Amino acid sequence: MNSAWLRSVLLAASMAIPAAAAAAAEAPDARRPKKLIATGWDKPDSRRLRENLEEMEKRPFDGVVLELVGQVDQKKQCRMRSTFADRKWEQEWFQPCIENLRACKFRRLTDNFLTLGANPGNVDWFDEQGWANIVEHWRIAARVARQSGLKGILFDPEPYTPPYAQFGYAAQPEHEKHSFDDYYAKARQRGRQVMEAVAKEHPDVTLFCYFLNSVNVTATGHADPRRVLAGRRGYGLLPAFLDGWLDAAPPSVTFVDGCESAYRYNSPQQYLEAAVAIKGACQELVSPENRAKYRAQVQVSFGVYLDAYWNPKDSEWGRWYIDGQGGPRVERLRANVEIALRAADEYVWIYGEKFRWWPTPNGRVNQETWPEALPGCEAALRFARDPVDYARTEIARLNSEGKLANLARNGDFAAEKVTVADGREDTWREGRPPAGWNAWQGKDSQGTFTWDRQAGASVKGSARAAGAAEGCFIQSHDVRPGQRYAVRAVRRLQGRGTAHLRIRWQTAEGRWTLESQDKIVHAKGAPQEWHELLGVVQVPEGAGRLVILLGTSGQASPEDVCWYDDVELCRLD
Repeated sequence: MNSAWLRSVLLAASMAIPAAAAAAAEAPDARRPKKLIATGWDKPDSRRLRENLEEMEKRPFDGVVLELVGQVDQKKQCRMRSTFADRKWEQEWFQPCIENLRACKFRRLTDNFLTLGANPGNVDWFDEQGWANIVEHWRIAARVARQSGLKGILFDPEPYTPPYAQFGYAAQPEHEKHSFDDYYAKARQRGRQVMEAVAKEHPDVTLFCYFLNSVNVTATGHADPRRVLAGRRGYGLLPAFLDGWLDAAPPSVTFVDGCESAYRYNSPQQYLEAAVAIKGACQELVSPENRAKYRAQVQVSFGVYLDAYWNPKDSEWGRWYIDGQGGPRVERLRANVEIALRAADEYVWIYGEKFRWWPTPNGRVNQETWPEALPGCEAALRFARDPVDYARTEIARLNSEGKLANLARNGDFAAEKVTVADGREDTWREGRPPAGWNAWQGKDSQGTFTWDRQAGASVKGSARAAGAAEGCFIQSHDVRPGQRYAVRAVRRLQGRGTAHLRIRWQTAEGRWTLESQDKIVHAKGAPQEWHELLGVVQVPEGAGRLVILLGTSGQASPEDVCWYDDVELCRLD
């Protein structure tokens, strides 16, 4: 194993990479950020977050949902999630929460949210005094979030305290006195009041909701959606509340429709159709004057229910069951989270009940962790979220266990003779590519692809391409679908031209296939210095060979040179 790469991998795994950060600053990352948020029955409070932060930041999440508890007096507490109650709150109750959160030095968990709920939900929308208290609750929550450095608020509209349902028309104490349209107008007014208070305290807040208009998607497609919403027991007034938010929200506020309905999704089509519905049809539940704001500020997200990948099919929980479709169910978890992240604007939230990610006093949660109860789930989430982060973590683990192996042939370009895949010996010849490697270039390219015995990143020897308009060094390896690999190299440039690592696929018979699933990687940093290219892939169905291509293009003269060195191919599973 190349020691120079191992040092770089372990350094990056420790997240102490100022040089990489400096390189990134030179060229802003154009990719949309995709993040996993952890929530569920093991939600920490501010104290437990502070006490367990180091352990929590080892998990594959970008943020957590927090259960904040205020201290009213020596004996009495106030749970912030009980938001919709006619009770006066004091800001001072939550000062210890702010202090705990300010003491946290977050490195990985950057997008954290305090939770508010629609409970107990027994305040009628026409109750002026009751709503004055609810609006004040939201204002205090927004202030706590801002002062604590939180990304925003996670709002759960679900009614957990029957017979109350804050967003159900029939559940309102005065529903016999007022029509549904009257309540709809009042709910919009209350939403506007809440947003005015929230935006004043936290103008760039993110309001992350387990669901918004996605819960009422079947009310779309009607000339008058309100007639459908009026019959909804639980959430008929929720679109009006969102409309009020949009009335008052400045452009800096972000709303997230978490699409809790995705708990049972098990195909790309379901995620993609839901994303289209949230962005498209669900606008019909918003007043016309707010639709442009809706399109600009409402994000698509999805909920993933971990228990559905653990629950036995023939059990009391069988209603919440994700089928493995012929493979391991944890592989369906990876595939579903991956497509959810692709279809989402930014966030996917991972919800679990029976097991835990970190310590919790909740007696309903088993002591087993999710990785213990559902082996492979952490690797599946890490791979779906960020394959490179997954690879660095696995490489560090495999190295510590003495299991890290480089499958690339002559990857350090130090050998004159190499045994290739079919058992033959490939001996280097003058003017040819390095032993164990082939080369290709376009028909109009007049470059040279040779072995440079003197230049190298760590030891003498590298692959050298010069004067090539388009071409690459090539090496292929037999693989099987489902296997995961990291492919790494370093490159250095002189003069004009660019360099890239491409990972392609062939059938077992050697025919090119699945071109749309090519992985292309470019290096950041000064071209005249050695810089890393790292690609991570999972072998798709139908592929039998992984092909490494060390490419160059745009070279115009023999003085334009690209060197490659320290090529590594490591299996990660």
